[in-house]
Amino acid sequence: MTFDRRTAIPALAAAGVLWGLTVPLSKLGLEWLGAGWLAFARFAIAAPLLAFVARRHLRAALTPRIAAAGAIGYGLVILLQNAGIERTSVSHAALIVGAVPVLVALIAAGLGRGRSSAATWAGALVALAGVGLVAGGGGAGTSLAGDLLVLASVTGSAAFIVIQPGLLAGRDPAAVTAVQLGAGALASLPVALAVEGAPFAPAAAGAVVAVLGLAVAGTLLAFWLFAWAQARVPAELAGAFVNLEPLVGALTGVVAFHDAFGPVQALGGLAILGGIALGALPRPRRTAPAQPRDTHARRHHVASAPRAGSGTALGREARAPAQRR
Repeated sequence: MTFDRRTAIPALAAAGVLWGLTVPLSKLGLEWLGAGWLAFARFAIAAPLLAFVARRHLRAALTPRIAAAGAIGYGLVILLQNAGIERTSVSHAALIVGAVPVLVALIAAGLGRGRSSAATWAGALVALAGVGLVAGGGGAGTSLAGDLLVLASVTGSAAFIVIQPGLLAGRDPAAVTAVQLGAGALASLPVALAVEGAPFAPAAAGAVVAVLGLAVAGTLLAFWLFAWAQARVPAELAGAFVNLEPLVGALTGVVAFHDAFGPVQALGGLAILGGIALGALPRPRRTAPAQPRDTHARRHHVASAPRAGSGTALGREARAPAQRR
């Protein structure tokens, strides 16, 4: 498990950083595509590329449970997130995304799939407080409806993180992710057609570049790295690194969208990193209680154990060859 942590943590960190770019890239992509078409585009571009990489293991990953999880955990979640981002600011979205680790710990505990240590809970709460400080600067274009849509998306994402290890067990993470991304594309397509109609041609090259970056970096690489790492560590540890998303997203919002950032936000960024570090601490190993040594009981057990050649089935099987000879 130590080796798994040492290799999984850099992958989780990279996924968190890449996800941090998805909110600003989505904001730019939404200038061209609606929420449904943007979700479809990022999945439809990423899924075939990843499926080609994992083509030898796709058959084992093509199961109804994995496809259904992708349709809901990717398709529906990203649809809700995009609709929320359309209606609220980057900073508000960052604040709500910061609730993911706490929700992961709560859902995992409620389903009996994990026991969070005191350090994990402390790290999640410290990071959540840090997200609040980072997002405290607000931003233009906020609304309660947008915040609630992002919250619904975050709740679904947390549930998906909890159930994903069971779907990854014994399977190639790239193949599982490719199937789930494909299912997410199929789930978002009818919504895009019904609600938004046919997409318009892009008015500027910047929006196309943003969608491509969202599909390759924020979807293919990020989800693949996260799935690979999640197969090796507890869900609560994986969830802690989701807090890198609001940190990177908020910093990008400062540069690209002129959101407020000052000493309070800087303190919040340090709190996020500190919370992640607390959650990543290795758990203390539990040693099994020593069994009492009862030599008299062992001697009695050995003395009373049936011997080969007695009237047991084992003895009859042992004598059978000799009788046949």
